[in-house]
Amino acid sequence: MTSATRQPETPASIVPPRLIATDLDGTLLRDDKSVSGRTVAALAAAEEAGIEVFFVTGRPARWMDVVSDHVHGHGLAICGNGAAVVDLHGGPGTHRFVKVRELPRDNAVDAVRLLRDAAPGTVYAIEQTYGFYQEPDYPKLHMESPDLRAPAEELLARDAPGTQQPVLKILAYHPDLDPDAFLTLARLAVGNRASITRSSPSALLEISGPGVSKASTLALCCAERGISHEEVVAFGDMPNDVEMLSWAGQSYAMGNAHPDVIEAASGRTVANNEDGVAVVIERILAERL
Repeated sequence: MTSATRQPETPASIVPPRLIATDLDGTLLRDDKSVSGRTVAALAAAEEAGIEVFFVTGRPARWMDVVSDHVHGHGLAICGNGAAVVDLHGGPGTHRFVKVRELPRDNAVDAVRLLRDAAPGTVYAIEQTYGFYQEPDYPKLHMESPDLRAPAEELLARDAPGTQQPVLKILAYHPDLDPDAFLTLARLAVGNRASITRSSPSALLEISGPGVSKASTLALCCAERGISHEEVVAFGDMPNDVEMLSWAGQSYAMGNAHPDVIEAASGRTVANNEDGVAVVIERILAERL
């Protein structure tokens, strides 16, 4: 792990960045879910210097109030591990979905069945654009009460409540399995029917549509802006950040990062509680002077 006094390790060859892509929990946010004054100032300075900032998170859009006061310019965030691009300008509760990359219901039903067979005891919750549903035995892991409790197969049925809304992702929780072992097992069981990752310290998996990830949606957003991957600086700490960090021209694993993230990133910075994102942004801006 990187110490609090160590300077960030950085790639030898650097292309001037045009976009910063940062994860939130465990990365930009401190453990108390706050954004430090130093980080707020660094984000604002980056935007002032003409570098776009994208928040790229596993969080649903309705949980983006933690950073909605800090959006600048475009006001966009990538939510649900790439399942949605959301305009945060309206503030909490008034966000607008700009792009949705859904998990087809047939794929979702297959994933539930295959993973239930491979890991008995798995319980599920379903995240849609404006709804959250869960099975009766799914634990209280989130900030809200579900709109409906029922078996996942019923929640995903074609006549289920909310079928007019796209499914963004499924959450799969196992009470006993090791988190990394559960992820490996799920990817083998489900195959190419869905993309599976995790961002929680518990055995909680996040199941998205085939090919949907933070990286693939960020690549789409960059292509729309004429920004190449070499011009992107990315930050992350958990397995759901690995693809994004591998894709970006410069990438930084936080001092508190998962070993897979450290391996995927081209650089390292200090931990989230030590403002590791701000440390790198400040250095990038100083080098532009």
